[in-house]
Amino acid sequence: MATDGTVRPSLAGAEVVSASLARHRFRPLEGLVWLAMLAGYWLWPEYRPLGSQIFIMCLFVLSLDIVVGYAGIVTLGHAAFFGVGAYTAGLTAIHLSNEPFLGLLTAAVAAGLVGILSGLIVLRTTGLTLMMLTLAIVFVLHEAANKLGSVTGGSDGLQGVTVAPILGLWSLDFFGQTAYIYTGAVLFLGWLFARILVGSPFGRSIVGIRENLVRMRAIGSPVRLRLLVVYGISATMAGIAGALLTQTTQFVSLSAITFTRSGEALIMLILGGVGRLYGAFVGAPIYMLMQDALAKYNPVFWTFWIGLMLVLTVMFARNGVLGLVDSVLAWRRRAA
Repeated sequence: MATDGTVRPSLAGAEVVSASLARHRFRPLEGLVWLAMLAGYWLWPEYRPLGSQIFIMCLFVLSLDIVVGYAGIVTLGHAAFFGVGAYTAGLTAIHLSNEPFLGLLTAAVAAGLVGILSGLIVLRTTGLTLMMLTLAIVFVLHEAANKLGSVTGGSDGLQGVTVAPILGLWSLDFFGQTAYIYTGAVLFLGWLFARILVGSPFGRSIVGIRENLVRMRAIGSPVRLRLLVVYGISATMAGIAGALLTQTTQFVSLSAITFTRSGEALIMLILGGVGRLYGAFVGAPIYMLMQDALAKYNPVFWTFWIGLMLVLTVMFARNGVLGLVDSVLAWRRRAA
């Protein structure tokens, strides 16, 4: 308080505000990712369909990074929310409306609700028990989708999905032009939301829970509630990614809700870098482009090379590609 009786912000408070603004300030290097995405639209038109699938997986891996990298919740069942979003978007298009944004909204709500309800169960545990429970949820939902063939199409998949033109102007064409821009725009909004989330006081508290759970409880932080909220947010983003897959392919299969999809997302995250907002943007393209190239070169044994790449990453780049880049830059600075 000043001598004239007015209350002025303390230096510590000013530093907190300054640090918060610094976390939200965009850096020039961040624009390179989005410029590269725009350049890919013009430079490699034949890869636009693959590019839209990469963007979808980037959003899915980004949602996984929020719970694994920032909240410290190691899950093997994130595909459950992806699949719920995919089926919800497909059923919405068939029975309610084929408006794409309505499909995204219903998928987000459904996946978020499943995330909250499942989180009430799995977040009561930790470690190996938590991982097994998340895996069990995937198996249960996968089998439910398989048995409810009259609703989901069963093993034949959900067919007959049609999507109206985006904003009534741009149809999803065979060459992937509209899908590339559409999925890229949704990915940008998802990344922007995640960036604000992890830089907010709520996001910093989640990191605090990951780093020292006992201390966060000691200072009165509602640990379980915050973990449940971030788990639901992550599930919502995963559901949107699943809805994008349904809308761009106009088909839903049981592969949308399998352990394999969860495992692939986790591999992509490890390759890019866990707990890094751009880890998804590095790991997903590397994995999917290598998968595409190796499958053409050797359709039978391409998984061997993917596994070898993951082993080398764990041995020599434990923090992923981004962590390896940081180590090289730090070494150069020390050498200079």
